[in-house]
Amino acid sequence: MQNLHLSARYRRCVVLAGSADWCRHGARTLLARAGLSPGVWLAGASPRLLGTETAALVVDAHAGFDPDAFGLASGTLRGGGVLVLLTPPLDQWPDFDDPQRQRIAVALRPPSETGGRFIERAVRILRADPDVQIVRQGEALPEPEAASPPPKPPGWRTDDQQHAVDAVVRVATGHRRRPVVLTADRGRGKSAAFGMAAAGLLQRGYKRVLVTAPRIDAVDALFAHAQGALGDVHARRGRIDWRDASIRFVAPDELLRTDHAADLLLVDEAAAIPAPLLTGLLRRYPRIAFATTVHGYEGTGRGFAVRFNRVLDRETRGWKALRLETPVRWAAGDPVERLVSDLLLLDAAAAADEDVADAAPDMCSVETLDRDRLVDDEAILSELFGLLVLAHYRTRPFDLRHMLDGANIDIHVTRCRGHVVATAVVAREGGFDADTSRAIQAGETRPHGHLLPESLAAHLGLGQAPRLGCARVIRIAVHPAVQGRGLGAQLLDFVTGRARAAGLDYVGSSFGATPGLLRFWQRQDFLPVRLSIRRGAASGEHSAIVLKGLSSEGEQLVQRARERFARHFVHQLADPLRDVEAPLAAELLRGLPLSCPPRLDASDWQDLQAFAHGRRIYEACMGPLWELACSALAGDSPLQAEERMLLVARVLQRRTWQETAALAGLPGRRQVSEALRRIVAALLECYDADP
Repeated sequence: MQNLHLSARYRRCVVLAGSADWCRHGARTLLARAGLSPGVWLAGASPRLLGTETAALVVDAHAGFDPDAFGLASGTLRGGGVLVLLTPPLDQWPDFDDPQRQRIAVALRPPSETGGRFIERAVRILRADPDVQIVRQGEALPEPEAASPPPKPPGWRTDDQQHAVDAVVRVATGHRRRPVVLTADRGRGKSAAFGMAAAGLLQRGYKRVLVTAPRIDAVDALFAHAQGALGDVHARRGRIDWRDASIRFVAPDELLRTDHAADLLLVDEAAAIPAPLLTGLLRRYPRIAFATTVHGYEGTGRGFAVRFNRVLDRETRGWKALRLETPVRWAAGDPVERLVSDLLLLDAAAAADEDVADAAPDMCSVETLDRDRLVDDEAILSELFGLLVLAHYRTRPFDLRHMLDGANIDIHVTRCRGHVVATAVVAREGGFDADTSRAIQAGETRPHGHLLPESLAAHLGLGQAPRLGCARVIRIAVHPAVQGRGLGAQLLDFVTGRARAAGLDYVGSSFGATPGLLRFWQRQDFLPVRLSIRRGAASGEHSAIVLKGLSSEGEQLVQRARERFARHFVHQLADPLRDVEAPLAAELLRGLPLSCPPRLDASDWQDLQAFAHGRRIYEACMGPLWELACSALAGDSPLQAEERMLLVARVLQRRTWQETAALAGLPGRRQVSEALRRIVAALLECYDADP
């Protein structure tokens, strides 16, 4: 066995493969010999590691291998440190009863159907990496060769980091609306740069620096570096008070709901925040800086660039992009960084734009991939996963494991000259017996991995939904270079055809709802049947469910779901969904089975005529106005988008005159009332209502 050479700047990986007891004893012995005891141990649930550094990290795969936690923890290992990976014997690891398989396992499928492809690929990578030392049970442990400790770093450690600090400070001290966007791989010190910049501004006399991120623990490193730069502070989680100034964390949605003044807003891990929230922050705060990791568990920076750069170009007078290249915690070319990137496909990239630029449906092929072959095809796997990373800000390393190993998962792709230009990841759900279906409807059981049947039964009261078989589109993505050419529609047609051929009853999806996404699904005859009452913690958006019937029973289910949705949604808009975006609500109302023409008697029509011509105030005819608005928004009335928004906001959501005026860009109540009168007058002509 070769000795373990611990460089002062490079990190090393040792794999101990054998029984759990032998591996754990070996890890303790190895760390003790290297003078690195006890180290940080990752076994099962991930400890809070953000903002920390360690010289020794032990990842115990006997307790489960979580790719997200592994990626996060590896970023805390500093140069000169050692990563010790404890595994079952490598030949046996793909079939090992890993506790993390429970996150992938689904009801009605035996655990044996959960695959081991992700681990099979990991074993292949570990064995092929010349910098990984593999020690099998019974072999001698390597003797560590001590390295001289690295010098204590200054406040900033690289020129990149200093440039980043200066750029962030200029956002607060220079011209308004000149945001900066920092991007970096992990370990480049972008969060530290944010913290040092915030501290520097307080030292210059600025009073209020706000910080936001998808989760408060994502900014632990930022606050740690700010506190270190300021010295004597009063600190608690998410807040630092220094003299009469402060650095404070506020969640993104709260920043938009309430008024928080700031000399500067720092948005960390921006790629994991939905673009609509980022756009709102950009408009509200004239001095704002963004930072995001290019890839990995924190979010998908490449997709962020594609989605958000256009917004920055449109909304600001000029913005600056700054990329941090030089690692802070370890040397460039670090073997552990390369290993983690390979294992988790952190460098996965969609096909180059020029390779797919002319792709169109008639020159593409659509197919269902064999996952046993896919796991051995790094080129296609990288393009496939890279496309998902590009398209979905929530894509994480664990999604790769789920995609490869899930028992009910199918992966469909569209290819052009061999390159992946679109993909859909689909789960097969449903098929429960009558008793279980009743229990799901009653909320007595929640079967893992059956999102659509459970939601339809538990939230819409559709007890037949769990009995029927369905296909749920978990993710669908089209290459940004070829969007708008019908490739998404072609792929959904293929998915629908496969589901029908398999004897399934309906197909659907659940996603963070936006008007554009809803229009895409509705063009393919998928109808919305539910909008979640609460916004998703990760997306900041309400989740919509869309369905398409395949069998006669499936079509009846969709019709019943639409009726239930229509019955409740128009009333939810005035209470729990009062703050949902009016254009989104208007899109959901299109085509709902509501009474058309509206259920109004002669007196109601007279009230509407009086309102339309200025003889009656709004408050005197709210009932007929509500009926008219529901009918018009659900029907084929020729309303413009702005008119739909006004009807939703004022009449259905009962927003105040001031709120409605602000949404419509109008001065106040009088202008909103005049606009509503014009809309009602036009609708009365459509319904041919006599004065």
